[in-house]
Amino acid sequence: MFGLKRLSRDGVDRALEKVERYRLLNEPWQAESICRDVLAVEPGNQRALTALLLAITDQFRTEGASHAAEATALLEQLDDDYARLYYAGIICERRGTAQLERQVFGAGEIVYDWLRRAMEWYEKAEQVRPAGNDDALLRWNTCARVIERHPDVRPGTPDDAPLMLE
Repeated sequence: MFGLKRLSRDGVDRALEKVERYRLLNEPWQAESICRDVLAVEPGNQRALTALLLAITDQFRTEGASHAAEATALLEQLDDDYARLYYAGIICERRGTAQLERQVFGAGEIVYDWLRRAMEWYEKAEQVRPAGNDDALLRWNTCARVIERHPDVRPGTPDDAPLMLE
């Protein structure tokens, strides 16, 4: 119905600054829209791809993980091995914390599973991180603390384990 207006190449840097601002203002849909405008002009722009992934995952809390597959697909477009591993962890962590915030009865096992997956990605990222970049360690610690702080966030019982009935 509407033809989108095309961003100028000269406007890319300024647009990416706005992305950060909108994410900080908790308006990830605005940030997502701007990232898509930047990527229409510069499809391989790493800053825009990363910001789009983050803007999409910012929305997991409010919209669920309906766009998780798109966020995961963006990983393939990132040039850096560390970034792919680290942001794979971010996707899993945010899926878990979104479940936790919804406070759905019995979701503790799901939250635990997503956080443990995130921690595994962060451990892989830690192995290839650039010198002085401890972001993956910080995120791993955050996941560990969330698990420790919430008694209902625990691994599930294996299906073949006998049930204890009184």
